[in-house]
Amino acid sequence: MDGGHCPIGYSGRTVGRVAARDPRRLAESWSRTGALTVLTADRDDKLRSTLGLLAPGTALRDGLERILRGNTGALIVMGNDKVVESICTGGFPLDVEFSATRLRELAKMDGAVVLASDSTRIVRAAVHLMPDPSVPTEESGTRHRTAERVAIQSGFPVISVSQSMRIISLYVDGRRYVLDNSAAILSRANQALATLERYKLRLDEVAGTLSALEIEDLVTVRDSMSVSQRLEMVRRIADEIQRYVVELGTDGRLLALQLGELMAGVDDERELVARDYMPTGRRSRGLDQVLTDLNALSATELLDLTLVARAMGYSASPEALESAVSPRGYRLLAKVPRLPGAVVDRLVDHFGGLQKLLAATVDDLQAVEGVGEARARSVREGLSRLAESSILERYV
Repeated sequence: MDGGHCPIGYSGRTVGRVAARDPRRLAESWSRTGALTVLTADRDDKLRSTLGLLAPGTALRDGLERILRGNTGALIVMGNDKVVESICTGGFPLDVEFSATRLRELAKMDGAVVLASDSTRIVRAAVHLMPDPSVPTEESGTRHRTAERVAIQSGFPVISVSQSMRIISLYVDGRRYVLDNSAAILSRANQALATLERYKLRLDEVAGTLSALEIEDLVTVRDSMSVSQRLEMVRRIADEIQRYVVELGTDGRLLALQLGELMAGVDDERELVARDYMPTGRRSRGLDQVLTDLNALSATELLDLTLVARAMGYSASPEALESAVSPRGYRLLAKVPRLPGAVVDRLVDHFGGLQKLLAATVDDLQAVEGVGEARARSVREGLSRLAESSILERYV
């Protein structure tokens, strides 16, 4: 039987890698906490890599589409180890090279199909899966309940093809993801891309304003946090589109090109703004911790500039947002052509702030290790041009 309940996208359930290998510990933890937590980045990476194996244009996706067109169901385990072998009964070993047609024919028989971990070989077929019944599941149909339990217990992704509902469900690390066709994914991706374009336009505006304020030494915490906020918003939309690119496979080439063009330099800008405005002091945090804290903000928290400021290391109060702050100069120096990162670091360490850099003469710049006369003139002229263009863009 197929599961009757079919929520689209992610479920709220999370499982730990260790607990997934031990169903009793999993059940105990579940009953104690209601849900388990794992590192989101690891779980998203695993889901993304699995979706890549199932993207249109791959042999596995071709096989699944053949199963749907044949109006049959299927249960496919994407990995094999001792845990999987312990819950398998019956069936027969194959160990043959994977092909879409073979998968389609084997799915006609009762039982599950077990693939190798890289999905390049079919290991077993017509297998009856008997996962631990104490592993919790919210599914109702036999096939989907089994798929979810096997995925949790083994740690391998499991695919369930519903015969009655004609959908493909993927179970990874305790959550369910329903595969859509390319047209539906492209529609959502284009909407997200339009949103990204608007966000990027607004980011360029606030970043340009910040550059002008930096030149005039009029920056407040609010100004710098507005740029950090917009950078984080843009990055999150881009991450969502990147998942669509993975899901689309060969159909996502143009989308990937558009995404790459819009996101050029954004990740570097995010890091440079953090390096410019991180508070200094004995209790200050490192760059990696600041970026991690920004990433940890929820979508709602990201709209509150005081919480963005707290993630950066400032006081989370409205008054703190109006405090004056001076950048170190990383962001503007990064715009000077052919200036190595090591030289940028030495310039910032030597002068200590952007205003002193702007006031420095060619001789002052030459006093920094690794800066000769030609490079000093290049830096001086580059900063002067940036200052002029930033002020003109703001007032003209």
